[in-house]
Amino acid sequence: LSRMLVKNGYEVFGFGRNFERAEAQEFCKEQPEKFHAVVCDITDTQALCAHIKEIDKNYRVTVLVNNAGVGYYGLHEELNPKKIQKMVRTNLEAPMILTQQLLRTLKKNRGTVLNISSVTAAQSNPHATKAGLSGFAKSLFDEVRKYGVRVITIQPDMAKTDLYRNADFCEGEEEASYLLPEEVAEAAAFALAQREGLVVTEITVKPQFHRIRRK
Repeated sequence: LSRMLVKNGYEVFGFGRNFERAEAQEFCKEQPEKFHAVVCDITDTQALCAHIKEIDKNYRVTVLVNNAGVGYYGLHEELNPKKIQKMVRTNLEAPMILTQQLLRTLKKNRGTVLNISSVTAAQSNPHATKAGLSGFAKSLFDEVRKYGVRVITIQPDMAKTDLYRNADFCEGEEEASYLLPEEVAEAAAFALAQREGLVVTEITVKPQFHRIRRK
């Protein structure tokens, strides 16, 4: 998503707990003027709001991307309060806070809120905190569309990312059984590229095959 936004002319502030991975470090070096790495745990509300206020004060914010996600899988009774809290705070609370902090600015700039939700948002799923994000997005659009603010939700199916690091399964071996991060970003780029006055409110992206493999 950050690569896509930089390629399309945006100056990007990317939030992460760290940027230690080689790919992240390489990207930061490639785009020092266009990509700014902000080290912040988004569940630290005080630190998050302080960073957002500083950025909002010094830059013209036109797009907010709510992309962070964490998942724990299995029976609900096998979770614990700490895991439930982490999912709710990361997948739903932080996006709602970020949106609230920037909404006046986005209204002034006729900007966009882009949410990366999940295909599970529309399914029966006991851990679908992303369903809350998709529901929030629908209500938000009803509230802000008259101000020219677009609200877009991308709902990807299984993608080849580390989202399943806490699961006992991962994507299938065949390329047709998972999405690539670039393909999710392309869907987002398509929605962002629409003319003013037209909003693609929701896109669901799926691989051809529904297959997983056990770790």
